[in-house]
Amino acid sequence: MISPTLPAELKAALDGKLQGFSRTDAAQRSQKISTAYRAGGGSGTIKSEADALAYALARMPATYAAVAASLNALGEIASDLAPETLLDVGAGPGTASWAAAEAFPTLQDFTLLDANATLSRLALDLARDSTRLAECRYLPGEAGVNLAEVSPADLVIASYIIGELSEADQRKLTEAMWAKARHALVVIEPGTPAGYARILALRQQLIARGAYVVAPCPHERSCPLTAPDWCHFSQRLPRSQAHRQIKGAEVPFEDERFIYVALTRTAPESRAARVLAPPDVGKAEITAKLCTEEGVALAKVPRRDKAAYASARRWRWGDAVIAES
Repeated sequence: MISPTLPAELKAALDGKLQGFSRTDAAQRSQKISTAYRAGGGSGTIKSEADALAYALARMPATYAAVAASLNALGEIASDLAPETLLDVGAGPGTASWAAAEAFPTLQDFTLLDANATLSRLALDLARDSTRLAECRYLPGEAGVNLAEVSPADLVIASYIIGELSEADQRKLTEAMWAKARHALVVIEPGTPAGYARILALRQQLIARGAYVVAPCPHERSCPLTAPDWCHFSQRLPRSQAHRQIKGAEVPFEDERFIYVALTRTAPESRAARVLAPPDVGKAEITAKLCTEEGVALAKVPRRDKAAYASARRWRWGDAVIAES
């Protein structure tokens, strides 16, 4: 299991970039970029080195935390997965590649793909002194177009990218990414109802192509949740002083809401239930909402069952668990 916080090498690289960089200017640029993203502008609004750095300072910590949690879930179920090659689709400043390098020591070859040349330059600058990513390749171009020219990889990751595409282009990109994934594909999106809907569509599309769901679902059946409920998770991460300044925040932590799906070409040997919400810890029992192979279940673990109760007290939102009943 890897930490949700940025690795030391990446922190040092970002700190180096911060020398002489105005926090006020970064905060203004970050806010402008965030507004453009919410309006559907995507990364096209990031046009200068200052824009790219402001975006990285504001978004890399939370994106890294969400990708790290998703890769932890993949590795926990597919424990024999040992990828040597990575394809990072819509790589931006390279956040997912850094997380993958931490999660899988077996990775030796990193290919990053993104249309934004400014973000690609920042990604390569940040990776220059890394012991793992220094030799990474960054390929320019739109993900849906250029994937055809990219070699397959053991592991393919796409974080916070498919929401920038039309539904038709999302389906094309989904097919292309699965075609390039030798062993596993992980897709992460914002933990909103819209992000959940995109993940559901991708999941259904690839199950029809023979994919197996490793996480978060313990099955390949239709999602048992019904509106207005939707599947998503939360990862808490600490905020550095610079991060707080750029975000205009006083709270020393951030909770990143996200949704993901991890798919493999071979069926997992075993699966566990998934905690779908923060468990309710009461004096008499612990109650937890779980996604199981049979559907959504409400697990109740009584305090009198000391061993099971102690185990359930450690359950956290998003965990894969062996349910006690």
